[in-house]
Amino acid sequence: MPVQIPDDADFLSFRDQCESQDGWVARYNKGVVTVWCRDEECKTVQKTQGKCTMRIVCKDVTAETLYDVLHDTSYRKKWDTNMIDTFDIGRLTVNADVGYYSWKCPSPLKNRDFVTMRSWLPLGNDYLIINYSVKHPGYPPKKDYVRAVSLLTGYLIQSNGANCCTLYYLTQVDPRGSLPKWVVNRASQLVAPKAMKKIYKACLKYPEWKRKHEPNLKPWRYPEQNTLPSISVADLTVQRADSLENIDESSASEEKAQHHSDDDET
Repeated sequence: MPVQIPDDADFLSFRDQCESQDGWVARYNKGVVTVWCRDEECKTVQKTQGKCTMRIVCKDVTAETLYDVLHDTSYRKKWDTNMIDTFDIGRLTVNADVGYYSWKCPSPLKNRDFVTMRSWLPLGNDYLIINYSVKHPGYPPKKDYVRAVSLLTGYLIQSNGANCCTLYYLTQVDPRGSLPKWVVNRASQLVAPKAMKKIYKACLKYPEWKRKHEPNLKPWRYPEQNTLPSISVADLTVQRADSLENIDESSASEEKAQHHSDDDET
């Protein structure tokens, strides 16, 4: 399937999905964080391609700062402790690129990675970032990772005034494997809320960090600063999940699993 760069209609559709709560069930609601799943997807024990939406209210953080934090790859390496590696591969347009991301899974599960086409758009007082998986000839699946598939993943940032904003995170991912129920439950009730809080704390520290690290460099805002090699959309195809390895990890024991530390240090 050919890759299509999202247009305004795609961004508006994504925003509507984030804001709609029809058919969703709250799986976690504490403090400023809420996590929703579709009811039938929450109960899935085996391979899941279900959607999950999270929301956090970020006080003392502007929408612009949150937008910068989600874009800034250098800073992400400081706060995203679940990440193994991330880097940009090339640019498609002034607001679209291709990148790589890998993250740690709790042992004995295999670690996962993605190659995604990402696009972003300021829309009124909102900021949107969305991605989905693509195949790039220079970045095939790796031996020690399971290549997962983002069917649709992204962020919606809405300004709530001069110094407050709300972040929505919607994800629909095929992890390419049959996962045990404890992994699915842990993801929605523990990992996801902690990840949202970690983003929030990273935002609070970002202005000071950025002042010391190329404060004027923001290629996601100023395309003329982008030095990534240009790549053609014709070189990419949509990553179909059924063309990748599918592994059975449903028997992995929670008692034997060595959970990676997910502290709040950044």
